[in-house]
Amino acid sequence: MTNREKEILELIKKNPMISQKDLADILGITRSSVAVHITNLQKKGYILGKGYIVKEGEYVSIVGGANVDIQGFPKEKFILKDSNPGYVKTSLGGVGRNIGENLARLGVYTKLITVIGDDANGNNILENARSVGLDMEHSMKLKGDSTSTYLALLNEKGDMEAAVSSMDIFDNMTVDFIEGKKAIIENSKVCVIDTNIPQDVIKFIITNFKGVPFFLDTVSTSKARKVKDVIGYFHTIKPNKYEAELLSGMEINSKDDVKKAAEIFLDKGVKRVFITLGEKGVYYNDGVNENFIKNPKVNIVSATGAGDAFDAGLVYCYLNDFNIEKTAYFSMAASILTLLHENTINPNMSEDNINKLIKELKLC
Repeated sequence: MTNREKEILELIKKNPMISQKDLADILGITRSSVAVHITNLQKKGYILGKGYIVKEGEYVSIVGGANVDIQGFPKEKFILKDSNPGYVKTSLGGVGRNIGENLARLGVYTKLITVIGDDANGNNILENARSVGLDMEHSMKLKGDSTSTYLALLNEKGDMEAAVSSMDIFDNMTVDFIEGKKAIIENSKVCVIDTNIPQDVIKFIITNFKGVPFFLDTVSTSKARKVKDVIGYFHTIKPNKYEAELLSGMEINSKDDVKKAAEIFLDKGVKRVFITLGEKGVYYNDGVNENFIKNPKVNIVSATGAGDAFDAGLVYCYLNDFNIEKTAYFSMAASILTLLHENTINPNMSEDNINKLIKELKLC
């Protein structure tokens, strides 16, 4: 950056709406010279576009869901079609939001683009984001709409028995809205997308926004259908067995089937594949290195949010240039750390605690 460009950039930081004429008058140069310098700053990535959005430090962008989680925990064996004595806990959730909070707790500057309602739940989400350092400046807040809500019933083992999600508010995220976030997404180090958002928005982002690796959270088998035809646009994916079956178009009944499904994804353009296999662990493949990792035995408190912590681990490891083996172990440990807490997000999520858990469980 030249000295003149530095002068212009400092003036723009102080007043992003400053005109080229005013810049020229302050610096005593011609308006055409200012235009040339601004073009150079844009090419170098210091200015993200008209209106002079100044590029900040490195960050991750997330486009996905934010909602309130209501979880029911039975005291004894869960019985369907009956009232189960237990307790109910309300916490903040949503795949995109969960990944974002986990990343923020891991010290990664993260911008969440989502849709919330102008209600108590929406305000709680914003307040929590401020407290943990999750940037929601670019999210949409709708008056008169209710924030997305997720209701889950867990069994005595902490696994989900049934759930109901009320997420129609995400239909308000349109292509026109997301097009206005192009500079934010394209200038992030990683963009995480979860399939809670509309299919046309997902496809628009991954086919029109360039220069950023896209990480996918499939969310569920039904929502994973949205990306079946465009799976090759993603750098990293983490489907479970059932989502991998849907996305690959084949049944998975053995380890060889898991490998074949991963090869299908790699052949389509995916760079890193992680297929979660429940109690059997995780399989990873990047086209060179592959392996199955077994899950250690732990006492699960709640399974809600574990997959989101795994995704946060994948992003964190990518930003820190970890190889795929280290990435798999680190992300698994982040997931286990979440399993050990009743909250959707373990408030003790940190790099130090993940590394301690890796040593305690002798994961690698």
